[in-house]
Amino acid sequence: MAFKERYGASPLHLLLVLGSFALTGYAGIRLLSGQEPWMVVLWFAGAALLHDLVLLPLYTFTDRAAQIVLGGLHRPPGPPAGASSAPGRSWVNHVRVPVFLSGLLFLTYFPLILQRGNRFTAYTTLPDDVFLGRWLLITAVLFALSALTLLIRLFRSRTTSSRRTPEDDSRSGAAAEA
Repeated sequence: MAFKERYGASPLHLLLVLGSFALTGYAGIRLLSGQEPWMVVLWFAGAALLHDLVLLPLYTFTDRAAQIVLGGLHRPPGPPAGASSAPGRSWVNHVRVPVFLSGLLFLTYFPLILQRGNRFTAYTTLPDDVFLGRWLLITAVLFALSALTLLIRLFRSRTTSSRRTPEDDSRSGAAAEA
């Protein structure tokens, strides 16, 4: 009990943190032990700058623009105005998640998707012209599942709000005033 009070978490947490530091250190040593370690450092610095100075403003602007343009869509029932959560923005995550996953897949496999992986067929003897179609299919499935999830949430919120009686509303209003 004294360890948890002093450290703030269980000993297992400390063990996992130390293990992750050890694994990160090992990976860093292996990565930097190549012939030109300064290239790895330059690549990481360039990636950080590219993300912070170009990509972050770009996807923040895109997200805000989508919220403004699509903000007039149906707003699911939720807490009254002025409450802590924004009910009209609950649909946004149903767009963000498939876009993020699709973008991550594209970022990982873009040489194959754009057929720039010249050595892929030579190394694997597999065709390299199927990745664009598969990525588009995965993206469509991600958006379809997200839309289905949103429709289920909207249906459940409507059935829940239609079951409420005026007495429920007066009780919740009295509880909020107290």
